[in-house]
Amino acid sequence: MKTVEKMGAQGDVVFRRVEGVPAGAKKMKRKGPLVVAHSETGHHHVIQEPGVVQFDIPGNPLVCYLQLTDGLSGDGCSVVHQRPWDSRVFLVLVGLSLVAVTSPLWYGVALMQGWLQ
Repeated sequence: MKTVEKMGAQGDVVFRRVEGVPAGAKKMKRKGPLVVAHSETGHHHVIQEPGVVQFDIPGNPLVCYLQLTDGLSGDGCSVVHQRPWDSRVFLVLVGLSLVAVTSPLWYGVALMQGWLQ
């Protein structure tokens, strides 16, 4: 377990504290576990706890924002990397604040290729 207070990484996904959600971000409806980063091979990065709200940026699937609410216990929330044959340390996001989630490698490629506006 690795506790994240300011910034941390899990595989190719980075979690970092931010001051706010950008204008135009859309609050997503939650139906069960929250998949904060998808993987083509099925080893998604997932949060089970219900006290987390996700905001997406229309047109940018490589960044999302998480709001950690007072619905969480004092221990924060766990981010599990669903890959049993190559398990990684799971992260615990602590504190009531906003977290930006990015995949820096793919975000950089998308910017260079002009895939993002």
